[in-house]
Amino acid sequence: MRPSNFTLRLGSHTTPVTNAIREMGGTQLIAKLWSKDYRLWKSEPTEITNRLGWLTVAEQMLDKVSALQAFAKSVRDEGYRDVVLLGMGGSSLGPEVLRCTFGSAKGWPQCWVLDSTVPGAVRQVTKAISPAKTLFLVASKSGGTIEVMSLFAHFSTLVSGARGNRGGAQFVAITDPGTSLGELAQAKGFRTTFINPADIGGRYSVLSYFGLVPAALMGLDVELLLRRAVQMARQCGATPPPHENPGAVLGTSMGVLGRAGRDKVTIITSPKLSSFGLWAEQLLAESTGKEGRGVVPIAQEPLGPPSVYGPDRLFVYLRLNGDANATTDRRIDALQRSGQPVIRLTLRDRYDLAAEFFRWEFATAVAGHYLGIHPFDQPNVQESKENTARILKEVQEQGRRLDQDQGSGKGLDALRDVVAQAGPGKYLAILAYVTPSRPVDAAIAALRKHLLLTHHLPTTAGYGPRYLHSTGQLHKGGANHGLFVELVEDMKPDLPIPDKPFSFGTLAQAQAVGDHQSLQTHARVVVRIAVGRQADRGIRALGNGPGKARKPTTVRRRATAQSARRKRSRR
Repeated sequence: MRPSNFTLRLGSHTTPVTNAIREMGGTQLIAKLWSKDYRLWKSEPTEITNRLGWLTVAEQMLDKVSALQAFAKSVRDEGYRDVVLLGMGGSSLGPEVLRCTFGSAKGWPQCWVLDSTVPGAVRQVTKAISPAKTLFLVASKSGGTIEVMSLFAHFSTLVSGARGNRGGAQFVAITDPGTSLGELAQAKGFRTTFINPADIGGRYSVLSYFGLVPAALMGLDVELLLRRAVQMARQCGATPPPHENPGAVLGTSMGVLGRAGRDKVTIITSPKLSSFGLWAEQLLAESTGKEGRGVVPIAQEPLGPPSVYGPDRLFVYLRLNGDANATTDRRIDALQRSGQPVIRLTLRDRYDLAAEFFRWEFATAVAGHYLGIHPFDQPNVQESKENTARILKEVQEQGRRLDQDQGSGKGLDALRDVVAQAGPGKYLAILAYVTPSRPVDAAIAALRKHLLLTHHLPTTAGYGPRYLHSTGQLHKGGANHGLFVELVEDMKPDLPIPDKPFSFGTLAQAQAVGDHQSLQTHARVVVRIAVGRQADRGIRALGNGPGKARKPTTVRRRATAQSARRKRSRR
């Protein structure tokens, strides 16, 4: 029997998944995973044996609960009103899920997660806080992430000019051992530095200091979070039979169905859990999207009738007991009746999120085995970083104008050209270099719904540069099934970065241009569309179309011409 909070209805895929789970007993897959046997994934241990600390970190962190609680209480008692986390990718998405799901407890500081270089996003947080009454968490595993360090420069300058400020004591570092951030924290007199275990990758770090320090500062019950995670880890251990292992069953289902063409893992949640997909998206995409394969996580996509979904979907429904689930329940039932494979995960309360964090980490490792990939590296992420650095150098040395690069597509015409190239197995990724807001979220959702209902086209959506550290790996390293649309706002008014020869607007534009070039290098279909100063209006204009797609013209020709130029330049 399976755990009561886990049900599968996989239709025609039931037998291959059942067979794979049954075979685990003979191959000892689960025991090998817990013993950190790198041969489950590759013939070499590089970036595997030193990346499996997440298996036991929750139990280890239980010993740190008292210290975390004392630290958080001291911050609250000193009158801090806000906590701003400056992070990117794995160091920010876990805390963002906790912030959106729980919020701050009464009497605790309000938490902000800032993982954008778009000047409007930086300005939003700057205006919302009182600098002298704010604690800043500078979170970076590597310690030198350009986005994080640029944000630190901005807020450090802001704090130093505020009346009654406490200087470096208003900053806390979360990083790995021996990083430049740790050295900076010591030199600047940070309040403290949390040194995270080095054997945990960023996207697997939510149950370590990267997730738990923000959780403690929001007044959450950190011990309960960890105990729920430990409970799930034990259920996923080597002792229970494979068919009762929640992580192994989920991972096997994703891996086996992914190999069979159902590679669009569509995550549906109860309303209060809606942000979970952002975290699961980066975990799955960055872990499995490489070597020309992988699963495509679809998060926060508007639900449609069964008729709009193709044979490339696997639906996973996270259902929170007591939430407003009636409408979603009916739609999930309809999908199941139509023959779509559906997995249901039931959460008793919001603290079960910690259990889900571990379940999905374990499942991702198992899915990687069945997909034949290495789930702990990210070989293509560095490309866009290098492109950004090169473009920033061109801006400084040659006076390159990045705002002139924005208009490589003409609104609806460009979108129509991209959509015209949709077909079986394809998906469209919306890459939004805009200021996050509720109107923008609504505009993107409307565009995604239009593409689903009109063209039956699966979509993902991510804010830039956040997505570069999550789904960006899948975009370049996964199968060439993606269609990519960059939406870039005007970045005006701009915002300087202290002690840097470029601004936040220039940095964000360089990241957009750099990723555009990286996608082209991998022969991806990509277009960049300027959406003006009021991004929500520009995106809504796209959501009013396209209607019936016309034959592809400029995008395909442009990609072909650019490919030809690159070949000539190599000769």
